[in-house]
Amino acid sequence: MKYSAVFFDLDGTVTDTLQNITDAVNHSMRHFGMREFSPATLKPHLGWGVDYLMRKLNPDITEEQVTEILRFYRPYYAQHTTEKVWPYPGVMPMLEQLHRAGIPMAIVSNKPDSAVQPLMERYFRGLIALAIGERPGLARKPEPDMLAYTARELNVELSRCLYVGDTEVDLRTAENTGIDCVCVSWGFRTREELLAAGARHIVSTPRELVSFLQE
Repeated sequence: MKYSAVFFDLDGTVTDTLQNITDAVNHSMRHFGMREFSPATLKPHLGWGVDYLMRKLNPDITEEQVTEILRFYRPYYAQHTTEKVWPYPGVMPMLEQLHRAGIPMAIVSNKPDSAVQPLMERYFRGLIALAIGERPGLARKPEPDMLAYTARELNVELSRCLYVGDTEVDLRTAENTGIDCVCVSWGFRTREELLAAGARHIVSTPRELVSFLQE
């Protein structure tokens, strides 16, 4: 196979977390007496991290307010991170097939690490070797730090790794890291949005991704 390992984004790529994130955001908004948002409103802004999301949704709030909201949001979200979350159709068979083929896999997400690990335990333990989220000491995507760290941990050559994601954040991350990227069209961005962001490889089903890897 062309690639020595495959790294996946989490939200919008292997797990459908849109309603889960919406519920947690709106719980925080209600707590602070702020307006709530629909999943469709949140969707275009997901992928850059929760602090970006809060600023984008509430452009008039101060940095002190952002800090206060995140101090409330993070522990709540860590406690509810597995609610209304499911792997996308076809994802688990795809991961099982790649695992049987001996392909090292990892999850690399801008989601807080405290929220990534419960999902790793629930769905991916035994299939995926490593999952990391936002944590101290590693710059968030689209910086290359998280992918470089993952390659070191798995003892694979970074230049021969593939990153799979669903947003322009993932495209920029792969570009900044110097590796290939495949985008999925079932996540938080449409095929048209991904093409506009510069995507060269887009798959519409997990089975298509397996076929791409086998080419």
